Amino acid sequence: MRNNGIGSWPRRCARRNPGRAAIVHGDRTLTYREFAARVTRAANGLRKLGVGRGDRVAYVGANHPAFLEAFFAAGTLGAVFVPLNMRLAGREIAALAGDCGAAVLVHDTGRAAHAGEASAASGVRTLQVGTEPGEDEWNAFVDAGEDTAIDEDVSLDDPCLIMYTSGTTGMPKGAVLTHGNLTWNAMDVVVDVDLRSDEVSLVVAPLFHAAALSMNCLPIMLKGGTVVLVDAFDPERTLDIVQRYRITHLHGVPTIFEALTRPQRWPETDLSSVRRASSGGSAAPLTLIRTYLDRGIAFSQGYGMTETGPGALYLPPTRAADKVGAVGRPHFFVDVRVVDAEGRDVGPGEVGEVLVQGPNVMSGYWNRPDATEASFAGGKWFRSGDLATVDDDGDVSIVDRIKDMYISGGENVYPAEVEQILHGHPAVRDCAVIGVPDPTWGEVGRALIVPATAEPPSADDIIGYATERLAKFKVPKSVVFVSELPRNPSGKLLKNRLRDRYPLSATPTSTLGKDNS
Repeated sequence: MRNNGIGSWPRRCARRNPGRAAIVHGDRTLTYREFAARVTRAANGLRKLGVGRGDRVAYVGANHPAFLEAFFAAGTLGAVFVPLNMRLAGREIAALAGDCGAAVLVHDTGRAAHAGEASAASGVRTLQVGTEPGEDEWNAFVDAGEDTAIDEDVSLDDPCLIMYTSGTTGMPKGAVLTHGNLTWNAMDVVVDVDLRSDEVSLVVAPLFHAAALSMNCLPIMLKGGTVVLVDAFDPERTLDIVQRYRITHLHGVPTIFEALTRPQRWPETDLSSVRRASSGGSAAPLTLIRTYLDRGIAFSQGYGMTETGPGALYLPPTRAADKVGAVGRPHFFVDVRVVDAEGRDVGPGEVGEVLVQGPNVMSGYWNRPDATEASFAGGKWFRSGDLATVDDDGDVSIVDRIKDMYISGGENVYPAEVEQILHGHPAVRDCAVIGVPDPTWGEVGRALIVPATAEPPSADDIIGYATERLAKFKVPKSVVFVSELPRNPSGKLLKNRLRDRYPLSATPTSTLGKDNS
């Protein structure tokens, strides 16, 4: 094949394991032979619409086989796939479709109005994925496509994917990931996670997020395993799916793994097929890690970001319980440094910024040369914006985002460190710490606590717990009890929303309020 990129994968997988299940979605199963055929027909259909090398094909919707069909079909043509966050408003979808200059937008019925808004704004051609024959334009489109194989000359250096960052400040930036970025990232996962060809992996996190697509789905398919697509997360339903399909590999964020343990049936659920749980997005507390270890499930953690493909660091199950708060060492083909403000490598225990280099790191931001240049130190190392320490063994622990750190009485406070401690309180299900103004110390901490019990603990109890385990300047001076915390699809706390909602002076509080901002 002349196509050395992602678009060649379905045909390569089909010639190796034609009859093996590639994708399961609801009651529907596609073998690798069937999936490869559908990708070929989809690619021919897109080509007939005028889509070719470098053109953008966007997708907005819940997890569905159509996402992967459109993704691989775009790669077959040398086109660029653009997955959009299905939680965005119509005007935001329209803005991003316009920003990338999408030629085609594939969407599900739940996003039909959004797609219409995008089409009206930019003239993008839309194709709907539906459940009823009359509304299912995508399946009709695929069925009408030709079976003629396409073999474009696609190299690993060609752009494959534009994945927009969460955009917590200003307009989201589109990280451009090449076929090589995604391929090398998948290789890192296959090598370090030690995936097997008979894996059956649950894909419940949204595929428009880099981790679900590139840390779970693509490596599993590269090995010839099966991905079970779930369009929405529900703990009870997920436990049913684990048992029904004999899931071997779970991938998600700590909030998902914690939610799975809440149903009363958790202790009796048959999890004997599950080999490992791979977590990312934020550090998992020891109590959660032990909950899975007690069920005989290996628990690993990792760290990365959209711009790094996303895998950068990996902590294997063998060190999970002994290295709580750490996210491990660089993936096999990745190099990571932690440097001070002058660009010098920090010593053990010192705080510095994480820099990443490797064939997994993006080529740049879409149409943002200034942002691209600013994101690379010396034009070579990607600047993560995350602060971290390195221990004597070489394991990295993420301390916090540079922008989330606050200064109290002249001392740097890293909220992630405080949150890790508070997660150990038996009455705390979830928590976040932000800095709030204080006339004496400049800033002090405020803890936002999601209780794990029907009756929340007192603010004094939370503060006392932290006081026993942290230096005084790190201890939050106020507590607000909330029913939930805002997180993005990768599980990361949206601290900007919390700072907007709780900017007042620090007065200890024990009022339960819902934060769904």
